[in-house]
Amino acid sequence: MTQSQLDTAILAGGCFWCIEAVFLDVQGVVDAESGYAGGERPNPTYQEVCNGDTGHAEVVKVTYNPEEITYADLLRIFFSVHDPTTLNRQGADVGTQYRSAIFPLSDTQEATARAVIQEIDTSGIWDAPLVTTIETDAEYYKAEAYHQRFFMNNPEQGYCTAVVRPKVLKFRKQFADRLKPGVPQSGPAF
Repeated sequence: MTQSQLDTAILAGGCFWCIEAVFLDVQGVVDAESGYAGGERPNPTYQEVCNGDTGHAEVVKVTYNPEEITYADLLRIFFSVHDPTTLNRQGADVGTQYRSAIFPLSDTQEATARAVIQEIDTSGIWDAPLVTTIETDAEYYKAEAYHQRFFMNNPEQGYCTAVVRPKVLKFRKQFADRLKPGVPQSGPAF
């Protein structure tokens, strides 16, 4: 598969460590990279984003094979692994950097995002309306190296055991048919 046959999705659903860890397990996903999008300042640092100084969200850039998984199915997974009904918050993580947002990279992705939001919102999966934003023309910036594969590299770190691992295990159970070969459905995350 050549790079030109792959596609990219940029998603924000709270801490990027959680979202990245989930998408690395999805069949059809070639890569998931933590970064920042949706702010005004070029090349933001983690500290600037955490301070709420830039308007960026913590995001994950998902590179995937559209012949194995569709953009719509990536969004359905996305909506199952974070709470898209809480404004600028995921659990104890509070601030606009933790917002639920989709950053479409084409008109087709934007239309698909709107359709999936409508589908999820009317399905009754969530007890409250979705607050997920669709933010177009946002510049993406890769996060610092120590954020990449954070859960994989730090599975016993406190936040990872308390927050990331439960999300990964919930995803694996709920989407067992979407796991890459060799990824366990249950049991230890690593």
